Amino acid sequence: MDRNRKRVPGFAAMLLILLSHMTSALEVPLDPKVLEGLPQPPTITLQSPKDYIFDPRENIVIHCEAKGKPHPSFLWTRNGTHFEVEKDSKVLMKPGSGTLVIDISGEKAEAYEGTYQCTAHNEHGTAVSNSIVIRQSRSPLWSKERNEAIAVQMGGSLVLKCRPPAGLPPPVIFWMDNNFQRLPLDQRVSQALNGDLYFSNVLPEDTRSDYICYARFPHTQTIQQKQPISVTVLDNSPDGERRPRFMMPQGATSTKMVLRGETLELECIADGLPTPEISWQKDGGELPSSRMSFYNYKKTLKVSDVNEADGGDYRCTATNNLGTAHHIIKVTVKAAPFWVSAPRNLILAPNETGILTCRVNGTPKPLITWLVNGVSLENAPEDHSRKVDDDTVILSNVQSGSSAVYQCNASNEFGYLMANAFVNVLAEPPRVLSPPNQVYQVITNNPALLHCASFGSPIPAITWFKDSQTSIKSGDSYVIHENGTLEIIVAQPVNSGKYTCIATNNLGIKENHVKLEVKEPTRILKQPEYKVVQSGMSAVFECKVKHDPTLDPTVTWLKDNRELPDGRFEVNMESLTIKNVTEEDEGTYTCIMNTTLDQDSASAMLTVVEKPDPPTDLELTDQTERSVHLTWIPGDEHNSPTEKFLIQYEDLLHQPGVWINLTEASGTSTTAQLNLSPYVYYSFRVLAMNHVGYSHPSQPSSQYRTNPAAPDENPSDVECLGTMPGDLVISWTPLTGFQANGPSLEYKVLWRQKDTDEDWSSQNVGNASEFVVSGAPIYVPYEVKVQALNDYGNGPEPEVVIGHSGGDLPLSAPESVQIMVHNSTLAEVHWEPVSFSSVRGKLQGYKVYYRREEDTEQQELVLTFSGNRSEGRLPGLQPYSTYNLTIRVLNNKGEGPPSPSQTFKTPEGVPGPPSFLNAINPSLDTLTLQWGPPASNNGRLAGYTLKYQPVNNTNELGPVKVMTFLANETTTTLGNLNSSMLYKFYLSAKTIKGSGPVITEEAFTVMDTSPTEPPHTTSPVTQSPHSPFHKVPPVGPAFGKVNTSMLEDGAVISWEYFGHHKNVYVEYIVENSKEDWKQELVNGSHWHMIKGLKPGTSYKVRVVARDPADPAVHSTDEVLVAVPAIASRQVDIATQGWFIGLMCAIALLILVLLIVCFIKRNKGGKYPVKEKEDAHQDPEIQPMKEDDGTFGEYSDTEDHKPLRAAGRRPTDGAPR
Repeated sequence: MDRNRKRVPGFAAMLLILLSHMTSALEVPLDPKVLEGLPQPPTITLQSPKDYIFDPRENIVIHCEAKGKPHPSFLWTRNGTHFEVEKDSKVLMKPGSGTLVIDISGEKAEAYEGTYQCTAHNEHGTAVSNSIVIRQSRSPLWSKERNEAIAVQMGGSLVLKCRPPAGLPPPVIFWMDNNFQRLPLDQRVSQALNGDLYFSNVLPEDTRSDYICYARFPHTQTIQQKQPISVTVLDNSPDGERRPRFMMPQGATSTKMVLRGETLELECIADGLPTPEISWQKDGGELPSSRMSFYNYKKTLKVSDVNEADGGDYRCTATNNLGTAHHIIKVTVKAAPFWVSAPRNLILAPNETGILTCRVNGTPKPLITWLVNGVSLENAPEDHSRKVDDDTVILSNVQSGSSAVYQCNASNEFGYLMANAFVNVLAEPPRVLSPPNQVYQVITNNPALLHCASFGSPIPAITWFKDSQTSIKSGDSYVIHENGTLEIIVAQPVNSGKYTCIATNNLGIKENHVKLEVKEPTRILKQPEYKVVQSGMSAVFECKVKHDPTLDPTVTWLKDNRELPDGRFEVNMESLTIKNVTEEDEGTYTCIMNTTLDQDSASAMLTVVEKPDPPTDLELTDQTERSVHLTWIPGDEHNSPTEKFLIQYEDLLHQPGVWINLTEASGTSTTAQLNLSPYVYYSFRVLAMNHVGYSHPSQPSSQYRTNPAAPDENPSDVECLGTMPGDLVISWTPLTGFQANGPSLEYKVLWRQKDTDEDWSSQNVGNASEFVVSGAPIYVPYEVKVQALNDYGNGPEPEVVIGHSGGDLPLSAPESVQIMVHNSTLAEVHWEPVSFSSVRGKLQGYKVYYRREEDTEQQELVLTFSGNRSEGRLPGLQPYSTYNLTIRVLNNKGEGPPSPSQTFKTPEGVPGPPSFLNAINPSLDTLTLQWGPPASNNGRLAGYTLKYQPVNNTNELGPVKVMTFLANETTTTLGNLNSSMLYKFYLSAKTIKGSGPVITEEAFTVMDTSPTEPPHTTSPVTQSPHSPFHKVPPVGPAFGKVNTSMLEDGAVISWEYFGHHKNVYVEYIVENSKEDWKQELVNGSHWHMIKGLKPGTSYKVRVVARDPADPAVHSTDEVLVAVPAIASRQVDIATQGWFIGLMCAIALLILVLLIVCFIKRNKGGKYPVKEKEDAHQDPEIQPMKEDDGTFGEYSDTEDHKPLRAAGRRPTDGAPR
């Protein structure tokens, strides 16, 4: 319904403004509650078609339905005059309706033919129906005619006319024979649109006497037939080949008119011999392919839904091998009136202005006339508010009571259109028709439509508010449509909330509230994936989804877009499991996640694989003695390509029931050439293998027997060994029955001594695997052969195998044994090898037995020299020793007799390390050293060399001093030592060959009784790893003198200790206190610093030694230690500026000194003693700087052993 609220005084200005503005439409709502109180002019809702052809066997029903308020009444006209329905007993008008039902039974139906029109009227206007033409359907009989028999020469053209009677509607035409069988139509014989039958050229089989044309009338469902036509084809003067010529339409051109919207049918039928082919084209354009179709072997062209562009020249061309013919059909397109814009109902408020438009088109241009309430405007009461201009009616300043129904009629020579449009003048306050408090839900990023359908006259204005405060205007994110709907183009969570729409006109105001909820979208996060599953296994498709928590999703699984079949399918919220998969389960599985607002879906394919089906139809061809051709048909691969075929055979003669692999063929093969063996009853079968596995075997082939023959091969693994002296055991691996190639398999064993002129000895044995020759010489080489034979001959010439007869123990011992001593630990022995004949077996080598005379309890040593050797070396001998030696020859049977015993001596060597070195009885300036002789003198002991040097508190080594001692001296006391100093000692024994390995020891001298710095922290002294002895504890008290020195917050305790206890403790307690003694473990040290003592307090201190293996506890006397009190400091120098500056200067100076020292060290000023000691055990060759008396660098971990504790001068008050 178009509306325009402008009130324009002048007609031209009013028309201009009305046409230049889009006007809105106010429709009468269908809500019954709204309709109850609203007046409405009549509106036609149902009417019969304009052309109504009725079947005389049925009642005539002419429809006319209308609505309005109040309900309209109905009147009819027939042939332009009032039709008094109530006076005709055969005519009934349905109650509350205008529909007529005419009973024509027993009456002449022609009496009710005519043009009918219905009017629907109430107090607000009158609506008019179309003019409905009522006609009776007719199926007239064929007019009587006599059909002459037709004779035509073979190859000529022929037309059989049908000329059916005119029916209403026109009949459907077809040709049949007397047996009601349709005549066959083809490119040569065709039926035209008018029903005539055309022959482009006739053939002898066209001769018949029953060409009958039938007409079927659709409404009456009756069929009329024409008299049969007889056709005889003559061949006494047949027509020859000829160019095409059009039989219809005739001439070079023709014309065709078609109405817009209908179907254009063009037809071209040509004669000619051979039968021409028809083609179509449009001159100056293209055929409309989307609306075009060919029929009757392209002789008929149909174009549906014709429009003006389909007019033009259509060219049909007939072609055979003798030429072409053309015909042009000129097509013109006309048009009955059709709507461009039909008039629409108007609802206007008093004093408003409205416009009715009736825009139509057609060819020729339709004539438009206007009526009001069924009366032409010329005859209607004059209305000054109404202005008419061709297809437009303008109503200005309408008043209450001026409601009416206007009719627009547009017509030309091809038809007419008529439409009703009412103008309803109403004054109604606004009503909101949309439900109140409705909740709208929408998915994020989708449009949201909030409806506010309203009614009122004048049309209410719609405004929207969000959360009852924010006014909403059309903009980037919002659109307010003409019908009041608010559209949020892309809804976001921020758009959620309460919305209010307000409908307003000059008669009132109405509001409605709705709520919008914007939800998260449903998304499948993990989609199902393509699966390849073996038959019988399970397939699992995952489908994990994310959704709005307020929406409950439902999952649906489809297979190939259909519901899942019943049975083995298990559907969970996030997966689909298919159990015991079969081939029928293959397909595409789709997971669909639905909520009430949206859905998401994903698909994946399932491919089921399984072992292939076994091959079939095994066939043997090209059969020969040694080969056969096998072919087969592969079975179903079950989605996994065949990789290979395995061909097996069964030997029914030798191993019935056992199938043996013969060969393989590629997966694309269906044939194989098989190599066969003689004297085998073959049966073959084939297995197919794919990625899943092997198929079941195929059915066995037919049996194929090969003839016997001599063996193709001899036994394998022939060996010749002697197990006993003088025997010869010949063994082999026998041939199988399959390899025998024939019956009565035997073996011919041949043997002779190697490198002699003897003839071969031989012996035939049955189906055995060894043969023993007795009485052979001991361990003599033999040549052996084993040949297979059967009833059909011998096998190939066998290969010769070399072996030996049985051997025995060697007879003789090596001679001429000579020994050369290279040094004190290595000797070399030479001998004369025994003769080959005396070995009497396979020579394994020689064994040398030797023993040191000094070690009577030591087992004899053995060295084996493999092969035919004549010398060997004896390493690892003891110096200064006497050895006895014998040699035996060794073969595979055992050892021969020993050679005469030989004696040799090793010279002196350097001795081993002293067995131990201990430092005892330390004092301020002396230490006593004790040591033991070497465990191995390796000669006559000449004496000992002792070297020692001091180690200062920076781990640097001082000058070395050297002392020598006689062999019988094992103790010495060193004097003039520095107190509180660590010394390192090096002791070695010597013979005339030189000094042996060094044993080291470390020890402290006793600390001064008034020390200024704590002793150097070291580990307890231990012996060299070479010493196998432990130190012996001295006899007497375990502890000697105890010394003390004081610090600000502690005390340094040192002591003499002579015991061997493992656990030594320093214990202390506040003087006169009843508390328990505090205990600190000081294992391995001769001094200890007690820290954390309270200044100004006296403590009792003692040193205690305990050992779990020794119940006795040794302790020193208690010593009283007084910790001095700390004087009060009035000034904290750490906060004084001069002190901070001084400290910074000292730190900078120390840094410079460190850099200089580092550079000097890299130039060789100091070196690590450990590396030098590892390279040279003798400390004499270490550069100790003895000349200038300076210290070298020392690392206290160089021997990986702890140092024995002794007194050291304290430096910074803390142990290192």
